[in-house]
Amino acid sequence: MNTAERLKNLNHIRKLSRLMDTAIRIPGIGFRIGLDPIIGLIPGAGDIVSTGLSGYIIFLAARFGLPREILTKMILNVGLETVVGTVPLVGDLFDAYYKSNIRNLALLEEHLQGAEPELREVNSVKV
Repeated sequence: MNTAERLKNLNHIRKLSRLMDTAIRIPGIGFRIGLDPIIGLIPGAGDIVSTGLSGYIIFLAARFGLPREILTKMILNVGLETVVGTVPLVGDLFDAYYKSNIRNLALLEEHLQGAEPELREVNSVKV
């Protein structure tokens, strides 16, 4: 991938991560949630869909040639959210708080700051 394609891929990951974890601001308290805990409310299928989308984000991130340690952390983030997310209601509250996709985006951007500084200039995330 050339730099333009890599930047496009990174921005796609940023949009998906924010959509899944922080797209909706709750009025009055300022807390942000995304589609992940909302989709998780659908019994059975919701957790599968959320995990699939999170897995897709990891797949896109892996295209940057991340070290095994970072990919392992990303998979563990999603795995934890998936396991706890299967508990009715408590899991959905955990999903809203833990935000594995934003955590994974932060891991990716932290790696890219050193490896590819030209990609960090647009909309980096802070956790």
